[in-house]
Amino acid sequence: MIVKPFFLFAPGAGAPSSHPWIQRWKQRLTRIGEVETFDYDYLREERRRPDRLPQLIAAHRAALAEVHSKTAGPIFLIGKSMGARIGCHVALEEEVNGLVCLGYPLCGGGDPSKLRDQVLRDLRTPILFVQGTRDSLCPFDLLESVRKEMSAPNVLHVVEDGDHSLIVRKKDLGSETQEDVDQRIAKAISDFVAVQST
Repeated sequence: MIVKPFFLFAPGAGAPSSHPWIQRWKQRLTRIGEVETFDYDYLREERRRPDRLPQLIAAHRAALAEVHSKTAGPIFLIGKSMGARIGCHVALEEEVNGLVCLGYPLCGGGDPSKLRDQVLRDLRTPILFVQGTRDSLCPFDLLESVRKEMSAPNVLHVVEDGDHSLIVRKKDLGSETQEDVDQRIAKAISDFVAVQST
């Protein structure tokens, strides 16, 4: 019996899991494995300001505990921006097969002096970064220097001209479509999951 990989999909800071962007990616991921989304407490309670880090981690771990009760297969934490960062913190405490970061927010508020890199340096869990070259929250030179110093196996999928949501402007797409870009991202995720599930 083949056990499908299971994705626990965490949203970014500004929008809940019902957001169309998350739902579109959830649909794509269902071609690779099982997918479950969740919301942090402040999003469920419709508060604008994210909870403090320990509370975010606790909510993420609780969602992961539920996933563990549903599958014996490989589990991957996937997240958009803040959800990716909190997933990295969770992976320091919980065993998962891999992490997929869709727009990792390396610089707090886009400020290069506020690096959120310590959790990446502490990680041992394999990680896939999916980053746009126009993402002001994650300058490529800073990400590359952090990646060189990471202990965890890590892979980078570059989205040329992509923003923090991996969207490429129409003028930069040329003869391509956003769907072409997204399909390449999905393949990178599928390839990463295949390697980490064996």
